[in-house]
Amino acid sequence: MENRRSFLKKAGLLGSAAMVAGPLMSNAMDVFSAAPKVREIGLQLYTLRDALSKDARSTIEKVAGIGYNHVETFYGYKPGEAASYWGLSLQELKTLLDDLGLKTYSGHYQLNDFLTLGNGDDTALKAQLEIASALGQKHLVVPVPPFTLVDKLSSADFEFMAAQLNKAGELSKASGIQMGYHNHFWEFRKLDNGQRGYDILLKNTDPALVSFEMDLFWIEKSGVKPSAYFKSNPGRFPMWHVKDMDKALTAPITGGELDKSPSMDILKSIGYTEVGTGAINFKDIFKAQKEAGLKYIFVEQDVIKIDPFVSVKDSYNYVKQQLV
Repeated sequence: MENRRSFLKKAGLLGSAAMVAGPLMSNAMDVFSAAPKVREIGLQLYTLRDALSKDARSTIEKVAGIGYNHVETFYGYKPGEAASYWGLSLQELKTLLDDLGLKTYSGHYQLNDFLTLGNGDDTALKAQLEIASALGQKHLVVPVPPFTLVDKLSSADFEFMAAQLNKAGELSKASGIQMGYHNHFWEFRKLDNGQRGYDILLKNTDPALVSFEMDLFWIEKSGVKPSAYFKSNPGRFPMWHVKDMDKALTAPITGGELDKSPSMDILKSIGYTEVGTGAINFKDIFKAQKEAGLKYIFVEQDVIKIDPFVSVKDSYNYVKQQLV
């Protein structure tokens, strides 16, 4: 997660239902059509990273006070160091969440070495599986590809990442945890073989082992409709990041020469806003939640221009009143 933070700072932006495979997809679709509508609202805590660094306990208490039901953590892995979050030990964070009635189903974890072609070291994976398990999380999510690769990702890189995610999924299932992958826009660039990286990941990962956390902002900003993926890969998207787009900055950032442009240049055309005040038609997207296999939603906003707690409350209210 530290790499994600560094990446977004350098850009000048200061931020950025698991399907059990069966022999027949038709059987799976029967299950999804009966899936309950999502009711709980979560928050990706990266949204409040500055407040957390100043006073984690008070910040999380305010999140609970707004009405959020669960939170998604983010973790900056450092080899050899005891797990901690914003000055709280792992046990202190778990106790705080329990005391406030906040659940945590998912966390973002850094697996740069493990997912780098030619490396594959699983040390960080094993250490962070222990952290996710201690917090009672059900999903260990990779938030971003290895940072040094983002502007030069090839089909071979995505094929390797898919194979590694399958391996991780085999290892994590012993702890009752499923691997997950969260998208930005790199995954929707056309690669050397004409494919998108996202398609390679979906095609080459086992649905029983690997799920996908769809960031609705990034896929929409990439000029791609989420519904297309829900239809072609039903049930594989149990988690969504609900994040809105500035109405003045809606131009797609993938396709043609954009796919060869440096990420730092691309990110200059990014703008966020509170959920329900921007350009994304969430009501239309949420109509497909059963087909997607949706279980958990997380409000997120990488850059906030108003009081952050007012921001996350406004977004919560829109989701509560209009979407769930």
